[in-house]
Amino acid sequence: MRSISRVFIIGNGVAGAENQCFGLVRALGLSHRQTLHRVIRPKGGINKQLQWLPVSLHKRLETVRKLIYGDSLPTQIAVRGQKLMSLPTEIQVSSDILVANAKNIATLSREAFAKDGPSLVVASGRDTISISSSIKQLAPEYVFTVQIQHPRSRLNRFDLVITPRHDYYPLTPEGQKQISWLLRRWITPRTSPERHVILTVGALHQADSDALKDAAYTWHDELANLPRPLLVVNVGGPTGHCRYGTDLAVELTALLLNIVPTCGCIRVSFSRRTPCKVSDIIWKELGNHPKVHIWSGEGPNPHMGHLAFADAFVITADSVSMLSEACSTGKPVYVIGAERCTWKFRDFHRSLKNLGVVRPFTGKEDISESWSYSPLNDTKEAAAQVIKALAERRWRLP
Repeated sequence: MRSISRVFIIGNGVAGAENQCFGLVRALGLSHRQTLHRVIRPKGGINKQLQWLPVSLHKRLETVRKLIYGDSLPTQIAVRGQKLMSLPTEIQVSSDILVANAKNIATLSREAFAKDGPSLVVASGRDTISISSSIKQLAPEYVFTVQIQHPRSRLNRFDLVITPRHDYYPLTPEGQKQISWLLRRWITPRTSPERHVILTVGALHQADSDALKDAAYTWHDELANLPRPLLVVNVGGPTGHCRYGTDLAVELTALLLNIVPTCGCIRVSFSRRTPCKVSDIIWKELGNHPKVHIWSGEGPNPHMGHLAFADAFVITADSVSMLSEACSTGKPVYVIGAERCTWKFRDFHRSLKNLGVVRPFTGKEDISESWSYSPLNDTKEAAAQVIKALAERRWRLP
């Protein structure tokens, strides 16, 4: 059997999508063999209004614009930290984030196959679909492609598709009632799950037991000796199917003040999507409370430390990723705002509730009282299915 020699992660610059790729590769034990190649859309000016277009068409339009108006921006970009820089024409095998180029990745995979073995391609997000499917088309005998998140149609473009069960909610009678028939063909998915589709409850992530042990060591001095129980509150941001504003912030702060006597301390974190109008209210109402610490966004992100040391969580309903991570710890997880979610995201919350891994946050809880459940194990289970599919091709992990 041939061993996987390298992993190409195809990212779209969205942390939630790329984190799923890193989580799967980590669960496969291949992190030391990965390189990140990112699909980069044109930026600035009218390009912000063109983000809904397929990335290939968007880039063609930008090329035409440059021919007409001229532009001195480099044609290839690598991302190193927060800086952008031009790249030589050949792909560099390094720790830098490179521009995703299907032809170059397919060529590298073909050339390396005889000596080193096959390549694994792991991609997530709408903008990565055309790249990962092109790699499979160009080098089908040399790569194994895994697309995370449902690609809407033509699933045979990939060797495996990993997606949450709630992505199939649009096929249910209840789901079909919520969308016009004119739009149904554009809504994921179009057919029932096929054999090479792996269904999960939530999102894949990197918060496995080893990562939490590392985080416990890293954050020990800051978090280990805090008064118990430690309640961690993760605040996301409104989305198209989980709409809220200051109303949820006001409700959250009131409920937290109700249960604060049962907590040793509370630590609050905001996400990149949290609107200022939401965070400002929480700062105003809780910022000076002696039991509450709000992360300002400066310095290292304590998220992994919070997962390791928390005794319980309160999480806003909009974030599938944060809920998936917290529900993998086996610790009590309370959700606020689930009633504001619609369509397949309501189905996701229904699944979590039916599994007993979350409870609604009412403000009447005694945080010192714990409860248990079978933790979500989506990432490890998905990795096992990838290994099984590789074996059917007579490939294996190193």
